[in-house]
Amino acid sequence: MVQDVAGSNPVGRPFTMRITSVQFDIVWEDKDASHAEVERLLEASPPGQGDLVVLPELGDVGFSLALDRIVDERSALWAQQLAARYQCWLLHGWPERRGETGRNVAGLVAPDGTLRGTAEKLHPFTAGHEHRAYEGGDGPFVFDVDGVAVCPLICYDLRFPEAFRVAAAAGAEVFIVIANWPKSRSHHWRALSIARAIENQAALVACNRTGSDPHMVYFGGSLAVDHTGIVLAEGSDAPSTVTAEFDIAALRTWRNEFPALKDMRTDLMPSKPAE
Repeated sequence: MVQDVAGSNPVGRPFTMRITSVQFDIVWEDKDASHAEVERLLEASPPGQGDLVVLPELGDVGFSLALDRIVDERSALWAQQLAARYQCWLLHGWPERRGETGRNVAGLVAPDGTLRGTAEKLHPFTAGHEHRAYEGGDGPFVFDVDGVAVCPLICYDLRFPEAFRVAAAAGAEVFIVIANWPKSRSHHWRALSIARAIENQAALVACNRTGSDPHMVYFGGSLAVDHTGIVLAEGSDAPSTVTAEFDIAALRTWRNEFPALKDMRTDLMPSKPAE
């Protein structure tokens, strides 16, 4: 599904996009404490006006399934206030309730503080019992961020290349993956992030949390990967900001000079799971 797909800037025109991942130890089910940690990191390294700032999956409560305790309006309101304060774009992950079940969402906020929309996690992590609290969403969604087509995806979605392929076919140029990805599978995180960028000729930012929760240990390792698979920036296991500037003009030129996406067989994409 597509919202305001970009692409108006011509190939070859100088055109860049600056993106910062904020990786930190989310305080378990404590929004105020988690918000304070994000604010501390951004005060130490403020984003520029019009930059895109990215926070991890369920970035103010952690990977909690306790919807009765963690769903309220504070997540979105705080994200709107933070984006307006820095006049930046902000992608923040939070839980929502839809009827009897929840949705794990990534909300995109514009520099004026307006919520432009939410993208829902497509694949609940069944091995971690996520499906007991959250339903898989519709999508993927592609948003226009100052003339760039940006597609947010969430954690486990990284393992499903067809979601990226559908978004690329719809025009996505930059993928943002927000996550609570455990240290035990850190090598998968890096390999899959680079692969998704290469195969879709797209920039990719993967923002992961640090620290631990009652169930898992995390490792940070947030990545910024360009459209050829080159890692532009990479985080350690410590709370930090990880910033990279992407050459969108070069990305579009590469797609024209090496038109692999034009050779894509969309007729081979499954319309439903195989029987």
